Amino acid sequence: MPEPSALRAAGIVTLVVTALLGTAYALGRSLVPDRPDPRASGVVTSATGPNYGEQPSPGTDQPDGPNTTDQDRTSRSPEPTESDGPFGTRTTTGTSRVTLTFDDGPDPQYTPQVLDALREYGVRATFCVVGENAQAHPELIRAILAEGHTLCNHSWDHDVSLGSRSPELIRADLLRTSDAIRAAAPDAPIAYYRQPGGAWTWPVVSTARKLGMTPLHWTVDPADWQAPGAGPIAATVVGQVGPGSVVLLHDAGGDRQGTVDALYRILPELTGRFQLEALPAEPT
Repeated sequence: MPEPSALRAAGIVTLVVTALLGTAYALGRSLVPDRPDPRASGVVTSATGPNYGEQPSPGTDQPDGPNTTDQDRTSRSPEPTESDGPFGTRTTTGTSRVTLTFDDGPDPQYTPQVLDALREYGVRATFCVVGENAQAHPELIRAILAEGHTLCNHSWDHDVSLGSRSPELIRADLLRTSDAIRAAAPDAPIAYYRQPGGAWTWPVVSTARKLGMTPLHWTVDPADWQAPGAGPIAATVVGQVGPGSVVLLHDAGGDRQGTVDALYRILPELTGRFQLEALPAEPT
């Protein structure tokens, strides 16, 4: 068994070594600058850094955070707005009312039949007319306006690729179409433009707006341009229309008898559920 004096000596040595190690650690730590608290500058770091590629664009849905309120969730409601179409084009009436739109006319065979059906049910609609057809049938432009319908510019000759052309050519095309409409009806308001085929691009949207026309898309498309027959056209429209819908139909550009016949199923159904009106004749 060790002597008491030897145990005391060993204890003293242990205390001295421990003290020296503690002093060395403190000295080394003092030489390393403190890491700043990222919250002090308002910057929060992450292990991977910021990911700009996935940053939500303005107006898109974002995941709820810990401070998300019911009011925040309401402001991100998926309800459609007037300008939720391609490149900010208008797709709804902006109210609970529904509008029927008719593209590609006027046509001497089908446009008068469409006007007859609308008149029978007391409905006003929006006609997106092609410039060369307006020039060929000015009397139909006047008939559309005389019955309280709204006119929309639909390009000169239904050029689906118009949006890919230069701004100068786009502007010339839209002006030529509007001039043909006003040659038939000098005071005709033309508040809207619809791109053929819905082939929107930013240049065509921007040009239409600069000319004082609202780019008009749609909400419901029964593909009547494929001439599927009155039954499928009516079933799609009646089944898909909701408050604020803009319905795409055609009164020219092919055999449109199916569309005309479908109106006699669509109009009594929709007038019983909604208020059907033309879009305002002046830009809103």
